Amino acid sequence: MIKNIILDFGDVLINLDKPATAKAMVQHGFTKVTPNLERLFQEYEKGLITSTNFLDEVSAHFPKASREYLTQAWNSILLDFPEHRLNFIEQLAAENQYKMILLSNTNDLHIEQVKEQMGMQRFNRFKNAFDVFYLSYEMGMRKPDTEIFDFVLQENQLTAEETFFVDDVKENTDAAATLGIKVWNLRVGKEEVTQLKSKL
Repeated sequence: MIKNIILDFGDVLINLDKPATAKAMVQHGFTKVTPNLERLFQEYEKGLITSTNFLDEVSAHFPKASREYLTQAWNSILLDFPEHRLNFIEQLAAENQYKMILLSNTNDLHIEQVKEQMGMQRFNRFKNAFDVFYLSYEMGMRKPDTEIFDFVLQENQLTAEETFFVDDVKENTDAAATLGIKVWNLRVGKEEVTQLKSKL
């Protein structure tokens, strides 16, 4: 029996335009994510470097782009958070049947932008729908590393088999499944988080 629900944020609740940042950077010579950039992005998602240091390093790769442009390009991935999804998680929380946990790979700049786009009243509605609200950059860990799932289970004294995890990235659901967590790899554009109960 499922007692705990862990939801991803991007492309499960909030809509993303994943290629947007790369597209915005093409005019500044971006061609692909190099191993150095990949390391930088992962460190930033784990909160191992500050936003200032992150922008310093990105600026070194793209010296002709202003910091303002880099910030806008970085945040351009973030689209809208549809009201029907927010209503859905609020309704789920109100039913009080499941422990509700958010588990998101994200970073400081993105969360600040989300707050600005949503407005603090809506952002707080979102946050308050969850019993626990985990953001990778505050945890020092990120998906798909199994340590992050292990941490969530231990910290909240959850049984893996009683826990259901929804994420749009297969690598993440695969990692959670290795620990015995039940998973739904949501296909963006074909499935909606509002179908959750039919998947449990």
